Amino acid sequence: MRIALTLGHDASRNEKNDYIRSLMEAGFRREEIVVLAPGSQPEGRFDGVVLGGGLDVHPARYGREIKPDANVEIDLDRDSTDFAAFEKARREKVPVLGICRGMQLVNVALGGTLHQDIPSDRPSEIIHEVPGQHPERRDHKVVVKPGTRLAEIARAAEIDVNSRHHQAVERLAPGMEISALAPDGLIEAFESARPWLLAVQWHPENLLKDPASRRLFAEFASVVRASAAEGISSRSNLLTRA
Repeated sequence: MRIALTLGHDASRNEKNDYIRSLMEAGFRREEIVVLAPGSQPEGRFDGVVLGGGLDVHPARYGREIKPDANVEIDLDRDSTDFAAFEKARREKVPVLGICRGMQLVNVALGGTLHQDIPSDRPSEIIHEVPGQHPERRDHKVVVKPGTRLAEIARAAEIDVNSRHHQAVERLAPGMEISALAPDGLIEAFESARPWLLAVQWHPENLLKDPASRRLFAEFASVVRASAAEGISSRSNLLTRA
């Protein structure tokens, strides 16, 4: 079992990292989690991919120039690695979990666009980039769409989330289904069925005392194992026929 995890330059790579800790609590062993450093390329087969948070996706990726005074911070190495990891995951049909920047990157990779800066592009009564480092704090509610995979995981019509982003989905990529909205209408989660993909704008890795957050990682682990087993079975059948 190999899980690819993309992180920023300054993120820790040990078991204190909240992404790694969340994946381990979902049942993965530390040695099964491969952290892809910015600038690296994914090598070998992965059974699942987690695209973590970080700096902004370069607007050139969705056909835009950087807006003046939009506070856009980019990392070309991170973009290179994350887009490659996602493209590999889609090509090999393995499950993908996108978190914060990871959600935005998935949307761009599949043909969507982003608000470069929520306060200037789409002023709102909701503060999405809450100042200060209080990762377990809940900053606003999101409304979960009934009948979605996220609704099955959340087991609630509304959930309280943390919020640390100044960009957001503008035009949703084709084929994606909205899973949750903020009170101001911004898209907070989207998903697709096959291959399994779920992307959320908040940071569930920081909310492991929250049952819905634990279930999100547990569901990812479950579908990764099922997908990996299906892949092994398919490859075995091909070898048998050969």
